Amino acid sequence: MRTIELTYPHTFVLDELPETVCAIGFFDGIHKGHQEVIKTAVKEAETRKMDSAVITFHPHPSVVLKKGVQHVNYITPLKQKQELLKKLHVDRLYIIKFNEELSNLSPQEFIDHFIIGLNIKHLTAGFDYSFGHKGKGNMENLKEYTRDKFSYTAIDKVTVENDKVSSTKVRELMKNGKVDAANNLLGRPLTFSGIVVKGDQRGKELGYPTANLDLHEDVLLPKPGIYAVRVIYKNEIYEGMANIGTNPTFTADREDLSTEVNIFDYNNDLYGEELLVEWHKYIREEEKYDSVDSLITQMALDERNIRAYFYSELQ
Repeated sequence: MRTIELTYPHTFVLDELPETVCAIGFFDGIHKGHQEVIKTAVKEAETRKMDSAVITFHPHPSVVLKKGVQHVNYITPLKQKQELLKKLHVDRLYIIKFNEELSNLSPQEFIDHFIIGLNIKHLTAGFDYSFGHKGKGNMENLKEYTRDKFSYTAIDKVTVENDKVSSTKVRELMKNGKVDAANNLLGRPLTFSGIVVKGDQRGKELGYPTANLDLHEDVLLPKPGIYAVRVIYKNEIYEGMANIGTNPTFTADREDLSTEVNIFDYNNDLYGEELLVEWHKYIREEEKYDSVDSLITQMALDERNIRAYFYSELQ
């Protein structure tokens, strides 16, 4: 997959670009609804013997459009979004920088520059996709702006158990620790990666050595607490338990969150290594214990419960 970063105005020459079928959207999460939009574009591209493409944006429009919003955390930070799109067999990825100038383009200016101007011959988007200044362009009035240069498909809402699949819903579930329900909407486990860095090494002293993860600032974390996780490292999959929190038993005044993973049946040095963590099940809230022994007893119970959870998944 070729990745191309664009700002307005871009300088591509139309005749030098391949004819493409393109899916467009922000696509945070690449959930089942997004996948339907993207897979439709890829299939249409195969039928037309054209390249498939995805147009997405960075940063999130709210950073530009909403006062007081300076940073957004993502279900799928840009690097992970790229990796997921590769797996969906997308040929080209256009990442358009969302800034104030872009937000002020009229619907026609946006279509002329980023759809017709990129030699897109068929466009797919969700039924509720909007574009142009104040979202005045949408999938209902898109025909007014095509200049008969491209066709398009609007994808109906995708539902799971009668609920619309959306990034907003996934975020809500994550906020409440319901990662298993979020995974159902994503069509895969919630994942993010981090580099193992040195921590306070208390876990090792407690008999539960943990890998402390340095995460990208864009990662959206689920609710603090204890989770059943799987860890992918060098193409091997390990079960484990993770803690998102402040370690209140030892650091009562701490406010920033740490992410630590205890990998079952693994004791090798991982400092400096990148781990991919899959979040499968919320187990309990993080608690402050009166003694180290009480904490160790609870961690042993967590391990038993998580091993039983993964074992039951296999049955």
